[in-house]
Amino acid sequence: MIERVDVAIVGGGIVGLATAHALLDRRPDLTVAVLEKEAELATHQSGHNSGVIHAGLYYPPGSTKARLCVQGKAELEAYCQRRAIPYESVGKLVVAVDERELPRLAALRERALANGVPGLEEVGRERIAELEPHAIGLRALWSPTTGIVDFRRVALALADDVRAAGGRIRCSREVAGLLDRAGEVVVRTDGGDLLAGGLIACAGLQADRVAAMTGPSHGPITRIVPFRGDYYTLRPDARHLVRGLLYPVPDPRFPFLGVHFTRRIDGEVWAGPNAVLAFAREGYRRRDVDLRDAASTLAYPGFVRLAARYLRTGLAEQWRDWWKPAFAAQLRRYVPQIRDEDLEFGPSGIRAQAVTRAGRLLDDFDVAGRDRVIHVRNAPSPAATASLAIGGVISQRAIEQFGL
Repeated sequence: MIERVDVAIVGGGIVGLATAHALLDRRPDLTVAVLEKEAELATHQSGHNSGVIHAGLYYPPGSTKARLCVQGKAELEAYCQRRAIPYESVGKLVVAVDERELPRLAALRERALANGVPGLEEVGRERIAELEPHAIGLRALWSPTTGIVDFRRVALALADDVRAAGGRIRCSREVAGLLDRAGEVVVRTDGGDLLAGGLIACAGLQADRVAAMTGPSHGPITRIVPFRGDYYTLRPDARHLVRGLLYPVPDPRFPFLGVHFTRRIDGEVWAGPNAVLAFAREGYRRRDVDLRDAASTLAYPGFVRLAARYLRTGLAEQWRDWWKPAFAAQLRRYVPQIRDEDLEFGPSGIRAQAVTRAGRLLDDFDVAGRDRVIHVRNAPSPAATASLAIGGVISQRAIEQFGL
């Protein structure tokens, strides 16, 4: 018998689960099914991230990112309190270590204030030493409400709530095709077909491929280019060198934040990540290569243009990825006491970054679709922080668009 539901959600990561949770909260009578191709939930971006609850420092004022980050942070912390999920506001220190970075620090402060980041302070050397005794810098921004949490634990709690509300979660169900026809969407999976009144795709690393299944009107106007971020971990006897979250001043010429220190909710301290091209969308080791994924990226005109623009930066990232002394030297700009031997190879994550054919990174969240289909085509950081707010926006759109 073919399974029928009001709404099918493709992707069992934190955004897909938050969307299912919000739908069932707004419309408890709906039948909702979450389809996840892996045997477990939240195994990719939701389970391979730094665990930072962002306060909204970086994002352009007025952008969807800025608005949903601030809203989502409040909702996430309230949810963690209700579900007894540990989180901690350890604070973030964004440090300028030379004079050239001071104008960028000032611009970042103005952006953070425009976004309503609470408790923000601009501090000098003495306060830096109080907050992070082993760090150095000329001036810094202190964001005391930036926090840490285990996002996979949050995602699994959301899954439990979805099940308790009557939602269906189907793991090991990879979507192979979608047919949007009058009044319903046929979802073809390796476990059989499913008929849905509407479909929401929160497919993360596979977002462009799932969007392509419903035709050119839904995408792919961009392609997902996977960037792997590799972390080092500080040995236990070196963890005291970092109290909370210690970040560089971002350079707006480059698309990523740069290496930084992250204290984790389990007490570990991670250093990183770098940002290097991944040759497998779901390959977390340096040697992982998927020929289909690699060809998709390398043959894409948007990637060729992007690589040409950032060639020098990309080569430097690759060098630090393979040569620990180069990575450690970058870290010593902020914490001089870090030694090469304090670092151990740590985990990795893959960022699903949408890139246009012109070679531009799609910076904001991107949700598109019509008729019976909605696609989340780009949801980079701070998507985990903003997940409950994103889920609320998408669920309301689905109710209106699908006539639920």
